[in-house]
Amino acid sequence: MTKNSPSDVLQQIEKHYASLSPSGKSIAHYIQQNPIAVLSQSTSLIAEKTGTSKATVSRFFRQLGFDSHQQAKDALVQLREQGVPVVSPSSGVLQHESDSKNLANTFASTSSEALTEVAKLLASAGQITLIGFRNAYPIALHFRQQLKQIRTSVRVLPQPGQTLSEDIIDLGENDVVVLFGFRRRTRQFKYVLNSIKQCKTVLITDPTGQGYRQSVDHLLVTHIGSDSPFDSYAAPMSLVASLCNLTYEALGSAAADRVDAITEIYIQMDELESPKR
Repeated sequence: MTKNSPSDVLQQIEKHYASLSPSGKSIAHYIQQNPIAVLSQSTSLIAEKTGTSKATVSRFFRQLGFDSHQQAKDALVQLREQGVPVVSPSSGVLQHESDSKNLANTFASTSSEALTEVAKLLASAGQITLIGFRNAYPIALHFRQQLKQIRTSVRVLPQPGQTLSEDIIDLGENDVVVLFGFRRRTRQFKYVLNSIKQCKTVLITDPTGQGYRQSVDHLLVTHIGSDSPFDSYAAPMSLVASLCNLTYEALGSAAADRVDAITEIYIQMDELESPKR
């Protein structure tokens, strides 16, 4: 696929629909209703399903800007690899099977020593800053909720409606920043990395983020891909759980004392539902 080749078949159909022939519009309607057909069906089968010919189907894809039906398939596969939700012929795979594979691959490639080292860093930091954009933000938020139960000074950025610069400028050598960056990262991402070199940094990412290895102190790679349209964040969440448990161990009695104190306040303020209800 050339640099200027189109990537999304459905977008191209919308763009070129008015100029399509009646037969081309029939093919367009079929693909719009069955987008998986581009990947799972041959040119002959699409022609059969739409009452057209192989030549008409081939001409249809060329009208959309692709060299061939195969190039349209390759474009969709490439989109999915980039994290774009795209239905594929294998989308029927059970989610838990995909998650199990991602979990196994994540922890097979992550040593316990690496996790322990990061946990010790989290336990000793003066302040922990968790930065996550888009789909990474809920993971950062959950990480904060867990860590706040066992230690002080944990925050999540960016705050809703706020910019980052005012908070990043105050980071120092006793701070630890955990940055989450999965595929389809924002344009800000690399600039954030360049602006936090004054503190210890941990990057939790998918394999596409390994190019940033030299820009951080610690890199933890998780797997999120699947044959389904959407990525799954089961593996990153599991990695976060592991780090929280190891940080609890590293903090020892100080963490246990904080948990007890927080639990007592829960009771005094009647914030949580009683297990007896």
